[in-house]
Amino acid sequence: MKRALIVIDVQESFRALPSWERIANPKIADPVNRLVRLARAEGDQVIWVLHTEPGSGGAFDPEQGRIRLLEELERPAPGEPVLHKTAHNAFTTTRLQQLLTEAGVRELVVCGIRTEQCVETTARVGSDLGYGVVFVTDATTTHPIGALSAEAIVERTEAVLRDRFARIATVAELEAESGASTA
Repeated sequence: MKRALIVIDVQESFRALPSWERIANPKIADPVNRLVRLARAEGDQVIWVLHTEPGSGGAFDPEQGRIRLLEELERPAPGEPVLHKTAHNAFTTTRLQQLLTEAGVRELVVCGIRTEQCVETTARVGSDLGYGVVFVTDATTTHPIGALSAEAIVERTEAVLRDRFARIATVAELEAESGASTA
């Protein structure tokens, strides 16, 4: 296994926030599910990451019961780790790097919620750690920030990652490259 799909923060906590109404793609589970099926068909590792804020009393506090994958998502298969993080990136507060090293992974495919925050930060750290990174933009989503639309944030994220920290790809491009059917 040389590649891993990292599914970042596609969790019910976000749906519990009032800002969910403004999320760019409320059907984020659809493209993520396509990536999960593709990764499994290719024999790639799938790693699920959930954000937690213990003791915060908010939507990301485990005591509130919302730290779980979106209901529409594929369920983790046996052997697919589910990690809980407390930092923006998926590496710092988890055993993600250990799992990747043990599995011989050299390339990461990243997707998830908050394009410019947790997904971008994970891509940057992964690149700094020596992994090849594929950032699957249409399998990410985010909210507007101030005067910036979600579309502008995604465009900015692609621009700063492209050819520096990650290859930018779409789900359809990855499906076409593999030839696997995931629909």
